[in-house]
Amino acid sequence: MLQHPLQSHAAITAFGAYVPERILTNRDLEQMVDTTDEWIFQRTGIKERRIAADDQFCSDMCFGAVRDLQLRYGVVLEDVDYVLVATTTPDTFFPSMAARVQAEFGIVSCGAADVQAACAGFVSALQLANGLLLSGAYHKILVVGAETLTKATDYTDRSTCILFGDGAGAMLVERREEGAFLASHNGTKGGDGHHLYRSSLAPSIDGVPIQTNGMIVQNGREVYRWAVTTVPKGIQALMERNGLAPSDIDWFVPHSANMRIVESVCERTGIPLERTLTSMREYGNTSAASIPLAIDLALKEDRIKTGDTLLLYGFGGGLTESALLLRWTL
Repeated sequence: MLQHPLQSHAAITAFGAYVPERILTNRDLEQMVDTTDEWIFQRTGIKERRIAADDQFCSDMCFGAVRDLQLRYGVVLEDVDYVLVATTTPDTFFPSMAARVQAEFGIVSCGAADVQAACAGFVSALQLANGLLLSGAYHKILVVGAETLTKATDYTDRSTCILFGDGAGAMLVERREEGAFLASHNGTKGGDGHHLYRSSLAPSIDGVPIQTNGMIVQNGREVYRWAVTTVPKGIQALMERNGLAPSDIDWFVPHSANMRIVESVCERTGIPLERTLTSMREYGNTSAASIPLAIDLALKEDRIKTGDTLLLYGFGGGLTESALLLRWTL
């Protein structure tokens, strides 16, 4: 029987997701760059990805996911007292996407902040939400992970353009007597951040010159090496610290970066691949949106049940990792 090692008063009370209508398949990419459907799928596990329309941006992804949350659970949002949006592709650096969500849904008075932790962003935002609720100062927090990565993708670079897609997921987290957040883990290796970046103002990272066109740049080999060693160690540390075993986890929900990474992590940790939820086949790598989109696919297939224990694990740009063990309360 799983013990609850982390005090928590945060429960998940609603969930929603959104992806744009346009689909970009591997076959489509064959017409754009020197690649093949077989090559992409064997190396990444991706078959297709969703692409935001020209007039759609990150805020639209957020709005779509939150509207879906309202439709599915009939919740009231006017009394939300904090909004957190995890994204690396905001419409604007300010106003924040969280402020845009506040305005769109008529939330009267709340805190609003964007969380920039790349592919670890959604899990990091959930951890922050739990801390705010534990403080006693807040009672109802809306957490969104949203991206329009395709607008920051260089479609002449076949090593990155095959990866990324757009979408969003949202969770409503509320203070309850019995919480859902059981344990967490974090790690960062900022000295290697130049292996995965998107430029802004500076021409270098720690003296390492970078491309400054605002597009995503990734050293796939180095990021892969970091992920397949760091994530298993993080899972092991989380388990040992809280007296848990892989059998205590009903569903492992890693960031959907690359199926080869996920398979390696499962092999090294003993977590069965059949108890792993991903969204990469359908949606590609959606960074901060990939974990909630994987949950959404599983909910639609009636795989996740109330009371199930989920291990969420985000990892990527930074290089940053964030893990959260939670009990599903919907």
